[in-house]
Amino acid sequence: MLLRRTLLLLISLVVPSVSLAGNPPADPDPNRFAKEIGAFRDLDSKNSVPADPVLFLGSSSIRLWRTHDSFPVLPVINRGFGGSHISDVIYFAERVLLPYKPRVIVFYAGDNDIAAGKSAGRVFDDYRRFVDLVHQRLPATRIIFLAIKPSTQRWSLWPEMKRANELIQAFSQEDQRRFFADVATPLLGPDGTPDDSLFLEDKLHLNSKGYEVWTRALGPLLQKVLDSRDAVSP
Repeated sequence: MLLRRTLLLLISLVVPSVSLAGNPPADPDPNRFAKEIGAFRDLDSKNSVPADPVLFLGSSSIRLWRTHDSFPVLPVINRGFGGSHISDVIYFAERVLLPYKPRVIVFYAGDNDIAAGKSAGRVFDDYRRFVDLVHQRLPATRIIFLAIKPSTQRWSLWPEMKRANELIQAFSQEDQRRFFADVATPLLGPDGTPDDSLFLEDKLHLNSKGYEVWTRALGPLLQKVLDSRDAVSP
């Protein structure tokens, strides 16, 4: 286990950055989401929150997903806020994550991070920080990382995104509380490029057909995680 963790760390250090010139990009100011986070607080004050929920958390690919429709029998909470980086989710964890004490977190982020010039290694390190935060406070919570998706708009960044996915997939295999869902491969067409019929006109965000693909890809794993969560101690 220690050897594998050391190898992952070494890999993350040598993964080339998308932004090869100049200093690594700084984390954006999380307070740009003050309005969205306030809206979540108002929503919680007016509505009851399900116990032991499945929390969908992350950027716009989560926000735009009609998760209640996709998983109607599950106690779902959606706390996606568009344009967010992993660092933003960490910053607002006390407000959009920890109070719900989720049974499972379905997490999508890293897409915007790499588009902003962060490397695969940086995304991997930030995700590890997120996981550490969750399991320090909620040790029994399971976390499913949704693979960063390929899209035509960001196709030039796909090699870096793919490297981030590979690092996180290997990391997820080290702990029974961590999972990786390959929701990226089903979005590729026969020629190995993004299937634009699954995306909105911006060729970045999924349309309803794209979310159907994600629901089918995630569903069996999510049910498996839910079934096994209480049977396996953290």
